[in-house]
Amino acid sequence: MEYRIDTENDSAEGRYRALLKVSTLLPAEPDFNAVLHSVSVLLSTIVRFDRSVLMLLNDSGESATLYAAETKSDVPNPKLGEEFLLKGTVFWDAVDTQKPVYIERLRDELAKYPQFAQNNPVNPNAGSYVFPLSSSRRRLGLLIFVSENAQKFGPADIELLNSVTAHVSTLLESALALESAERYRRDLEVERDRLKLLLEINNHTIAHRDIAALFRAASTSIRSFFDNPFTAFWIFEEGTSRLLRVYLDSPVQGLPEMIEPPLLNEEDLARMRARVPYVLGPDWIDALPDSISKTLRRAGIASLATVPLVGSRGTLGAMSVAMRERDAFAQDDMNLLAQVANQIALALDNALAYGRVEFSYNRLKDEKLYLESELQIEYNFADIVGNSPALREVLDQVSIVAPTNSTILLIGETGTGKELIARAIHNRSSRKDRAFVRLNCAAVPSGLMESELFGHEKGAFTGALIQKRGRIELADEGTFFLDEIGDIGLDLQPKLLRVLQEREFERLGSNRTLKVDIRLIAATHRNLPDMVRNGDFRDDLFYRLNVFPIHIPPLRERREDIPLLVHYFVATLSRKMRKSIRIIPREVMEAMTAFAWPGNVRELQNFIERSVILSRGETLAAPISELNRALIPETASGTTLHGMERDAILNALRAAQGKLSGPGGAAESLGLKRTTLQRKMERLGITKSDYL
Repeated sequence: MEYRIDTENDSAEGRYRALLKVSTLLPAEPDFNAVLHSVSVLLSTIVRFDRSVLMLLNDSGESATLYAAETKSDVPNPKLGEEFLLKGTVFWDAVDTQKPVYIERLRDELAKYPQFAQNNPVNPNAGSYVFPLSSSRRRLGLLIFVSENAQKFGPADIELLNSVTAHVSTLLESALALESAERYRRDLEVERDRLKLLLEINNHTIAHRDIAALFRAASTSIRSFFDNPFTAFWIFEEGTSRLLRVYLDSPVQGLPEMIEPPLLNEEDLARMRARVPYVLGPDWIDALPDSISKTLRRAGIASLATVPLVGSRGTLGAMSVAMRERDAFAQDDMNLLAQVANQIALALDNALAYGRVEFSYNRLKDEKLYLESELQIEYNFADIVGNSPALREVLDQVSIVAPTNSTILLIGETGTGKELIARAIHNRSSRKDRAFVRLNCAAVPSGLMESELFGHEKGAFTGALIQKRGRIELADEGTFFLDEIGDIGLDLQPKLLRVLQEREFERLGSNRTLKVDIRLIAATHRNLPDMVRNGDFRDDLFYRLNVFPIHIPPLRERREDIPLLVHYFVATLSRKMRKSIRIIPREVMEAMTAFAWPGNVRELQNFIERSVILSRGETLAAPISELNRALIPETASGTTLHGMERDAILNALRAAQGKLSGPGGAAESLGLKRTTLQRKMERLGITKSDYL
């Protein structure tokens, strides 16, 4: 059966007139649905068809999207925007050959597509003509005419439709180019606004050091871009998972600028710290305080985009942008918010670092002023920490005797800081620019003591391969500090006395007398008068040494200095071990202040060092149980230095459970060598039955 053509319009003139109307009316149509409708109306008087469909090729060129449809039957049109794969089908033949293709059974062809597997809207007898749409530059799509009767068009009809599709192709290319240009313009505007936002945020990070001011400025810029009614910044406490504060910015009436942190559950906190942006629905409002959540519900907030603020030390917090629409945030928006968050996080990280530095600087400046006013301004003694009356009395004596060249005898228990006092005397004397030479008599074997003191000539004894200058000679025009002078042998005491009286000596193995100008500072924890009475020490040497005696109080007699010493040692050792200990618990400080410290400052320093090693965080983890086990009575049983020394050794041995050396041993707590401790135990008559 042939299509019935109206005889009035069956002439070439009628077709030309229809074609002229198509070319005249189509450019005035507002969209392609209207274009397709006009084509269908104008052609329906000449060519009989029941449905017309416009499909546009996708970028790949192998598939097409249903763009517009026009029907005169009761059968509904397929869903617009549907995508169809063309390659390998009859439709592809029209695209590939750029010639019209006739499909006799359209239903069978559509059945190959999953979209029509269950519900095929085409009549089983329907056929269609597929006309390619293209220009001289590219292929554009397909214009399909469907008839419920599978009858072919005549040659004149096909010629007319070819001309119509040519007009439609020209119009389509122009429209697509215009649409592309408009889309490109919109994209440029959006990109311009995005770059403007990022530039503004960057300027805010430079201009604002105050965190609250930075957040206010950033929120204003974000609102100008997103037109969002609400922005929040959630800030974590450094080093913890605790929410520290929340900054709010919104034109909505009734919202404060900053609120107390809401109690978020572990899931919320973990999500904020996950470093992955996310979007929440209206339920998130329930986590906020009632006063805030009610205001936000009245404002109609429906979605919340949250991005983490990640700094060099980890997640610092999160930034949230709220909108009234549920699906307000596209992926491009989330990417932009992530870029904004990166800049704000950098500024926040810098602000927090500046705050830490400023806080540390101010604290150190205050501590420096305090220490200088309490110690250095009054006494100007470096490395001597304390402000107790007992210590100040010692420093007063140091200030008096330091400018002279008199011999000084420092008397005090082990570990009281006798060497520090000796260095302070040297630093305040006229000899401060010369050498400060020290020698611990208890640390040198008796057979080597003479060589250490006076030096020796090459070949003076077995092993003397070269000439050696002694400590006394090295201290010429300077200060010679002789620690634990009570341990020097009787055979060397006359030679030392000669140095003090005549300022001369001979090296071991030499008969040449050498002159020397030294200032001697001797120190001992022993009772030299008792040693003189017992014949263990020369009386003339004692009187020569005892020109200006200074008694250095033990730590138990100046307990008010213990907190200062503790802070000093903690700071020094923490820095040395690359730790950051800033908190000393009150119970730890009280336990250390109450302890008698038989090893005095040296024992305290060793205990602090052990505590710093054990500490893992910012709090000092001191093993105060050791102090509780080792507490000794306030008054020692011995009232003399001899008795006090015996008690100190016994207490150290008991605290170490009889262990002489090694970590935690009595020698370590007393600051002595194992051999020195053993000699002292023999001299004091200490046996195992006394401490075990």
